[in-house]
Amino acid sequence: MTDLLITGGLVTDGTGAPERTADVAISGGRIEAVGDLAGRPAAQVIDASGCVVCPGFVDVHTHSDLTLLSNPYAQSKVRQGVTTELIGNCGLGVTPVVGDLAALRGAAGYLDLDPSVAWDWSDLPGYLDVLAAARPAVNVASLVAHIPLRAGVVGFGDRAASPEELDRMCGLLGEALDAGAAGVSTGLMYAPLTFAHEEELTALGRIAASRDRLFAWHIRDYGDHLLDSVREVLRVAEATGCRTQISHLIAVGRRNWGKVARALELIDAARDRGVDVAADVYPYLAGNAPLSQLLPAWAQAGGEDAMRHRLTDASVRDRIREEWRDLPNGWPDITVSRIPVDRPGVEGRTVADLAEDGAGVVLDLVGEFGNAVMMVAGGRSEEDLLAVLRHPATVIGSDGQALDPGGPTGAGVPHPRSYGCYPRLFADHVRTGRLTLAEAVRKCTGGAAARAGLADRGELVPGKAADVVVFTLDRIGDRATYADPQQYPDGIRTVLVNGRVVVQDGTHLGERPGRVLRATQEDK
Repeated sequence: MTDLLITGGLVTDGTGAPERTADVAISGGRIEAVGDLAGRPAAQVIDASGCVVCPGFVDVHTHSDLTLLSNPYAQSKVRQGVTTELIGNCGLGVTPVVGDLAALRGAAGYLDLDPSVAWDWSDLPGYLDVLAAARPAVNVASLVAHIPLRAGVVGFGDRAASPEELDRMCGLLGEALDAGAAGVSTGLMYAPLTFAHEEELTALGRIAASRDRLFAWHIRDYGDHLLDSVREVLRVAEATGCRTQISHLIAVGRRNWGKVARALELIDAARDRGVDVAADVYPYLAGNAPLSQLLPAWAQAGGEDAMRHRLTDASVRDRIREEWRDLPNGWPDITVSRIPVDRPGVEGRTVADLAEDGAGVVLDLVGEFGNAVMMVAGGRSEEDLLAVLRHPATVIGSDGQALDPGGPTGAGVPHPRSYGCYPRLFADHVRTGRLTLAEAVRKCTGGAAARAGLADRGELVPGKAADVVVFTLDRIGDRATYADPQQYPDGIRTVLVNGRVVVQDGTHLGERPGRVLRATQEDK
């Protein structure tokens, strides 16, 4: 007997093929059959008449490395239909731990929302074992983050890696890839990666290519130097042959609007030359990052403690103020979204609203709290966003986190993408005709899984893992806003992870059937 039968839904299988009315049979946590299955006996039947039935959303760009340990129920993600997360993005990660743990934890402040989570690991296998023991509600695959590699081997200083240090970093990366990592990521706007030379990136790319793994890039600059930053990615991709992903491709600052179209032309030309490069994006006109990202690279050298001490020097602050006179964004575009203490009247307000001296506010907050202060930053163009969303080589990644609104990870005023990325895409871009249903589903499922190298996920095909979302197209939509982000979406009826129902009629059932996915032994 079939374990579960989903009947009468509009099946959109994640391959890009047109949707069709069909039934989906699931047994043993896998897709058993898709088609006209009337009369098939089943232990459980879900009537999906009037609903879309598609693969679970594969979030190819997330930062849930530690929040899934704080609360493995993955509330904000699974309730919007996410069934698989790829963590370790933007060069931000928690392994390997080489050298000073406190310094690494400070550098990863963007991930580290719950101080009670202990870092009881030293390498990727140890971390994945801890994650598996937590039994998350969603599946999780991991990239190897560049910050732990560089910080552990080279340190936090402004210098190039020596040949011996490059060999050591490449050795650590190779060990992690052989242990099951899906690839490597860099984040060239985050110290100490701001000091990494192209030679270092090429060396890492060659290791990724040798194992057919992904190299994901948070590029050096999304503002005035966007095109030069994209060219750097393409040079490394072409030199190494590695599968390459440009993370959250956007342009920041009104004076840079329109550059995304040129960036896509550069990507298309590289793809025509045989370079395996693509991009991801989320459907919002504002991003989220540590407030310290606004500091010039030289001010962040030496690690978080050195940065904070440096900001006590009046001459340093004056130098930063001078450099900030030409920022692509103004202070009205920057909202303080989280600080690690209860300070009423700060979170959720723009820097411009907090004080006439916006630069002083930012310098004070970073000086006091380091990388733990978060911002939501606007200044983006809807035309640029649409260009990326519609491009055939792009997929969707939330750039968010699995958050628990009732716990430590739900503090502050986080970016709404952590709660509403995927419902927002279907409400704003499918119902309005900007994207077809089949193409939007592909970008969220099969296309995203292919970029991450997750062969068992992202398609409703017999034999593949039964990660499934059932939603109502005319009702699906995000309720999370910038002012009130911690709201679950509408229209998500059912979410299955590995064949088990986790969300039903908007309610999390408390199930945690997710798996840690390893590239060498995908499901363990």
